[in-house]
Amino acid sequence: MNFLLSLEISASGLYAQRKRMDIIASNLANIETTRTQKGGPYRRKMVVMSTKPFEDFDRILTLQVEGVKIDDIVEDKSPFMRVFNPRHPDADKEGYLLKPNVDLIVEITNMLMARRAFEANVAAIKSTKQMALKALEIGK
Repeated sequence: MNFLLSLEISASGLYAQRKRMDIIASNLANIETTRTQKGGPYRRKMVVMSTKPFEDFDRILTLQVEGVKIDDIVEDKSPFMRVFNPRHPDADKEGYLLKPNVDLIVEITNMLMARRAFEANVAAIKSTKQMALKALEIGK
């Protein structure tokens, strides 16, 4: 068994989930931001992850796996929430304010999923470490 390959796959998962947590934290930090440099309210961001497809059957047999890869960070195109708040400086002529399309419940759920995935990768690294140590003990 290739222990370094297992560690590489888990490490790529750790990196991807950490990046996902960073984006979720940014979304939560901007949940009330009504004016950005682009001129409108903050637009929720999402991380797009994937694995590289196997190019040939030999790569599958030799277990040359790529792990998790971050393809892109995209903006959510769902509509902004309209709230009546005529005293806000960013309100339109009718008194409506456009608020970011960030949903607190969705972000917390995504954060919990990212946390669990991160913990699973940490557990995989610990298991790989224990297997490597046991393999070294056999050689004594």
